[in-house]
Amino acid sequence: MKLAVLSDSHDNIWKLEAAMPHLNQAEAVIHCGDLCSPFVVRMLGEGLHGKPLHIVWGNNDGDQALIAKVAAQFPEVVLHGQLAELSLAGVSVAVNHYPEIARGLARSRQYRLVCCGHDHTARAEMIENCLLLNPGELMGMRGRSSLATVESSDLQVTWIDL
Repeated sequence: MKLAVLSDSHDNIWKLEAAMPHLNQAEAVIHCGDLCSPFVVRMLGEGLHGKPLHIVWGNNDGDQALIAKVAAQFPEVVLHGQLAELSLAGVSVAVNHYPEIARGLARSRQYRLVCCGHDHTARAEMIENCLLLNPGELMGMRGRSSLATVESSDLQVTWIDL
């Protein structure tokens, strides 16, 4: 299963629009927080055409009640709160916004893949038998606008720069 992982979109609908073809090549999408506005959820819900979308809250997700109301219009969009614990194609996955929490989750030996965001820094590292992945920032504030895809079978990461 091909998973697309993104984070820290921060309302940059232009970068999100550029990311949509890549997201649509995946079988499921993970957003590691800081969507910021409800219209980002709508854009994802409409643009993914029924693909599963798993979202955790970031520290800049403003109107969570309205984000939840918009997300409820799309049955494939799941808001998990601060932590998502998933099984995708037999792979145990945890998602949290914060790298320091994600590192602890990766060390717990409960997961094969742990995804996070927050610090806008793209990186992937193996911690024992777990891939800790930060797809970087979609918004491009620091110059690089990125997301990542992961193959569930071998945890192979492909970086996508927009």
